[in-house]
Amino acid sequence: MDKTTIIGVLLGFFALFVGMFFKGVNFGALLNPAAIFIIFAGTIAAVTIAFPTNEIKKVPKLFVILFRNEKPIDKIKLIKLFSEWAQIARKEGLLALEVKIKEIDDEFLKHGLTLAVDGQSADYIRDILTEEIEAMEERHSTGAQIFSQAGTYAPTLGVLGAVLGLIAALANMEDTTSLGQAISAAFVATLMGIFSGYVLWHPFANKLRRKSQQEAQLKYMMIEGVLSILEGEAPRVIEQKLSSYLPAKERKIFLMEGAGNPDG
Repeated sequence: MDKTTIIGVLLGFFALFVGMFFKGVNFGALLNPAAIFIIFAGTIAAVTIAFPTNEIKKVPKLFVILFRNEKPIDKIKLIKLFSEWAQIARKEGLLALEVKIKEIDDEFLKHGLTLAVDGQSADYIRDILTEEIEAMEERHSTGAQIFSQAGTYAPTLGVLGAVLGLIAALANMEDTTSLGQAISAAFVATLMGIFSGYVLWHPFANKLRRKSQQEAQLKYMMIEGVLSILEGEAPRVIEQKLSSYLPAKERKIFLMEGAGNPDG
């Protein structure tokens, strides 16, 4: 499970409830069926109108991505793997890596190394793999946009819910004892709209974008590694080149360790 998503959602609700407590708001005020229906059913309706069916069908999968924490490939291990492959390729030739392809779990990396072993040119490999990344980013961008649009619609629907609540309250002004309570309930929809928009939907969209960027960066790193092997670069050169994808602190430690390793 992605701990940051879960912790963030829980902290958001915690902040809301604590704020209500300090303001003296009755928690039961949130149990407003009309407000809940207007905000959540209305947001779903708006998003369904805004996007084609084939994209809406992917929403459940997007929630899985948001709450599932897939362990990314360790970049340092990946760099060392490319260094090892470069050593083999320089000694025995690219065809010697054909056995290594079967050991690769990542389909993108497997595809790239297969193209290299098959003798494809560097420009061809870069073009093919870059197009794969761009197609992936486009798919991910659509998913993030769905949540981003939901975050835009929800607060506006909250205003709509408040207006409807005020209409109902003002239509019954002769009952002054319940007027204040009715007006208070009218703004519950606004609260839900703003909360769901800016604590859930917009942050969800940003999380999807960040995960996509991280995955794309890892794939670009793989492209550089495969092309470096294809061009016959020395293992140490490959390590220095790919270390640029590491955070500054990790890069410094990695290069220092490599400098002390005569086989690096």
